[in-house]
Amino acid sequence: MCDICVINSVKERMLSRRDFFRASAAAGVAATAGMVATAPPALAAGHGGVVDMTHTLSPDFPTFFGEPGIAMDQAFNFAESGFNLFNLSINEHTATHIDAPLHFSADGASVDEIPVSDLVVPLCVIDIAAKAAEDADAQVTPDDLQAWIDTNGPIPEKACVAMHSGWADKAMSDAYRGVDDGGAMHFPGFHLEAAQMLLEETTASALASDTLSLDHGPSADFATHYAWLPAGRYGIENIAGLGNVPAAGATLVVGAPNHKGGSGGPARIFAMI
Repeated sequence: MCDICVINSVKERMLSRRDFFRASAAAGVAATAGMVATAPPALAAGHGGVVDMTHTLSPDFPTFFGEPGIAMDQAFNFAESGFNLFNLSINEHTATHIDAPLHFSADGASVDEIPVSDLVVPLCVIDIAAKAAEDADAQVTPDDLQAWIDTNGPIPEKACVAMHSGWADKAMSDAYRGVDDGGAMHFPGFHLEAAQMLLEETTASALASDTLSLDHGPSADFATHYAWLPAGRYGIENIAGLGNVPAAGATLVVGAPNHKGGSGGPARIFAMI
């Protein structure tokens, strides 16, 4: 069969199934960042819904260095070739993404080496939104962690401890980076002492922040990164949807990339509630 015949045959089959996929797509509309969708049957026994915790990856999403984090070059298009295909150029640490231990260590685990058992974990949400509204440089402190423990009990095994500062709502504005006249950034993060407390007293597998960094914006030494990642734990930055999940009880599913030797990478993350 000639090439154009094959292409036309594929197009006809795709068009005949369009109504089926249109219905499926409509059901998926609710799965945008921060929105709750009905749980699949497999989750019915333990969870009632799914929350997307992921910002959409695009050249417009703010980055730590201020440059676009992704470029998309369309190599094939449907009109001419019968299919769409893009070549991507991506900064690993763009939009909602993983920091692997290798990111801040000479020989730590790369993103493909993070154990799967550390990617489906209990979620603990530390809410500092009130103090972050008053101070863009607010940090999660040991007192914040202790307040969560006093209310919810011990931090579960392998948990992801997430900072909810409310910064996700600023994601597409200049306030997300918070650059001042001197060029310094201002946004919340984890205090070094909070990271040390989690390292010494818990088996938490991950820290997650709803800002550009695990460290707060003015940090010049990345102390939290250097304490947390070389200890074999990983980080999540630019997480979304924390205002739509409970402080305790949700399960986080981290769709980490697995490119060999990577220091991190964009991830699709959701919470089962």
